[in-house]
Amino acid sequence: MRTLALAFGGIGAASLAALFAFGRPDSQAQQQTQQSKPAADSIAAPAISDTGSLKGPRQPIFFRHDIHAGQYKMQCQYCHYSVAVSPEPGIPTMQTCMGCHLVVAGRDSSAKVEIRKVRQAWTEKKPVEWVRVHYLARHAHFPHQRHIKALGPNACTTCHGDVSRMPQVFKVNNVNNMGFCISCHVERKVSRDCSVCHY
Repeated sequence: MRTLALAFGGIGAASLAALFAFGRPDSQAQQQTQQSKPAADSIAAPAISDTGSLKGPRQPIFFRHDIHAGQYKMQCQYCHYSVAVSPEPGIPTMQTCMGCHLVVAGRDSSAKVEIRKVRQAWTEKKPVEWVRVHYLARHAHFPHQRHIKALGPNACTTCHGDVSRMPQVFKVNNVNNMGFCISCHVERKVSRDCSVCHY
């Protein structure tokens, strides 16, 4: 029964994505004109031919945060959906990725290659082995949900920087340094008691 629900859910998501991607046939020319121009407040992600010079660890799939979060304005919480209710932000599931990429195949050859890797992992039921960028010492606790609630929807940039402009995520702040956390707590006039983070 669960498989049946997933299959119909995937078909429904694919149908909706196709509707949004292709629209009505009589408005195709208008839609192509709109697609070629980024929105007025959109961040146009640059074309990248050489990823060797980018900051941050190389990932098994070149996931462009500057395209997803910048150009298309996807909220962090769309993919990292557990961040507002869990201590950990969580890595997006393949099902989340495939919600769009069942239909969206990419515009240029480099995007198509990376999306093909996502689809292959989905088909083979193999998780993508992402390389972790941010580490926190085991003796410290950082409940993401508490910080999201206190700092609001743009809380992520406080520690992770403007990810919407990063083709590849890299460490902007030394979040593993207690001084970084203390400075933030002093600035916002919140508790600096040791037991807040060390329990």
